[in-house]
Amino acid sequence: MEIKTHQKINQNLCGIPTKLSQGYAEVELTTTEEMAADDKGLVHGGFIFGQADYAAMLSVNHPNVVLGGANVRFLKPVKVGEKVLAIAKVISEEGKKKIVEVVVKRNDEEVFKGEFICFVLPTHVLDR
Repeated sequence: MEIKTHQKINQNLCGIPTKLSQGYAEVELTTTEEMAADDKGLVHGGFIFGQADYAAMLSVNHPNVVLGGANVRFLKPVKVGEKVLAIAKVISEEGKKKIVEVVVKRNDEEVFKGEFICFVLPTHVLDR
C-alpha cells in the first residue's frame, strides 16, 4: 500500500513503517543518543509520542489527515538503543473523524498506549 500522508517525516526520529494496510499501520523506531533526555539514556517521551502519532496518521493514510487530540499514557521508560514498535488501528469512524488506538511495545511489553483523534479535512490544514 502506498504512503499518502506525512511523506516528509524524518523516519530516523519518528520510525520506519513496516506494515501498512487499510486502517492499520506498524512503525518501528530504533532509539538513538540524540533522543536522550539525560545521561542515563532515558528517551524523551516526545519521540515515543511522535512515533505513535506517525503510526496513527499512517493508519488513516489520507493526504489531509490531521491530529485533533490524543489521550495517552506512558507505561514504561524507554532507553537509548532500544527498538520499539507502534501498532495503530482505526477503531471508529464517523464522517471526517477517525479514532485510532495506538500501542507501542518493546518486544511484548507495552511502553505506551493512546487514543488519537484524527480528522480528514477536505483540503490541507494550511490551505484553510
